[in-house]
Amino acid sequence: MPVAATPMTYNFGGSNSGNFAKPTSVEPEIIIGGPADENSNINRSKDSATIPPSFGSHASNISNVGSSSGNVEYQPISSVNSDIPPLTDVSYSSYSSNRFTASDGMFYTDGSIGTLSIPKLNVNNIKVYEEESLENMRRGVGHFSFTSCWDGNVGFAAHNRGTIGYFGRIHTLGNGDKITYTTKLGTRTYEVFYVGQINETDFSRLGRVSENIVTLITCVNDIPELRWCVQAREVN
Repeated sequence: MPVAATPMTYNFGGSNSGNFAKPTSVEPEIIIGGPADENSNINRSKDSATIPPSFGSHASNISNVGSSSGNVEYQPISSVNSDIPPLTDVSYSSYSSNRFTASDGMFYTDGSIGTLSIPKLNVNNIKVYEEESLENMRRGVGHFSFTSCWDGNVGFAAHNRGTIGYFGRIHTLGNGDKITYTTKLGTRTYEVFYVGQINETDFSRLGRVSENIVTLITCVNDIPELRWCVQAREVN
């Protein structure tokens, strides 16, 4: 039996136009530092659709609220460019007496090794999992397994889009903004001192250091060869 569909048009210019966003995206997704077979994964999340408020937030039960990540042009607070920045703002060296550089003994019963919070971005107690794999970043934040887990330079990766885009706005952080990292060994608070773009193959800012810092890395929207990088050092 032949099947026909009635042509229909939609007008999004009315009073409710703000409730709609761009269609769901289907695009290649590059995983930072992941196995080669993960580079071909297809991102089918609603990265460009309206993202609802977080569950339990004050706006979670209000109609017609949410953010449209596909229609927003983010502007970083700090001045950045696509050049690889000089590593003059932190002392890079080999570990000296750093402890707990591996994840041994740090795992919780749920498989995580800690939690990460960025108060300015309303990112609170997101679980951190060992290795920056696609599976771990679906659950929370991935820890670069070749970096320290506690002392020195602790590296993290997370998605920048969709409902699991915990690092989607890290480039809007500014000097002095706080980041906290909690493990079985305690809680450390860090202050942001660097926000910039790095090349996708540049892992120099994840190198070993002589002070306690955290390094956050995520993708740059629509520029696959670049990554956003945020670094923060421990404060008392």
